[in-house]
Amino acid sequence: METGTLDPMERLLAERACERLLVEFLRRLDLGEPGTVAELFTLDGIWEWPAGERLVRGREALREYFASRPADRLSRRVCSNVLVTVDSATTAHATSYFATYRVDGYRGGIVPPRPPVNVGHYEDAFRRVEGRWLLASRTTHLAFGGETERLGGTERS
Repeated sequence: METGTLDPMERLLAERACERLLVEFLRRLDLGEPGTVAELFTLDGIWEWPAGERLVRGREALREYFASRPADRLSRRVCSNVLVTVDSATTAHATSYFATYRVDGYRGGIVPPRPPVNVGHYEDAFRRVEGRWLLASRTTHLAFGGETERLGGTERS
């Protein structure tokens, strides 16, 4: 189905569902259970970083990847300029910009401010599966990137 045949309200609801999915992704990663981020992807979902030549394919591999996040990591991601384009009743794509603030070795309290570790944009493809919008793929493009600081002075990525 072409977007021209979608009812304007259907298009608006699809755009909003995809935007909400992106916000839920960040919330789960920063404040929830990181391993559950995989549930936001299709079974064959992909997350890739072309500059780092990294690729994670499939929901189970994504679950393992996100669940392997260090337990002492403190992170906050700021995402903006979300532009969702609905391609059909079952597909959409989006571009959004992000900045990631992150340290390892967190033991509680307020951490003095630091510059973002990563700044870039995401290119996302969505697919509607059984009435639910999911990420089919997420490609991370870094414009600025650095190592994750370990509180106490030791750095690692």
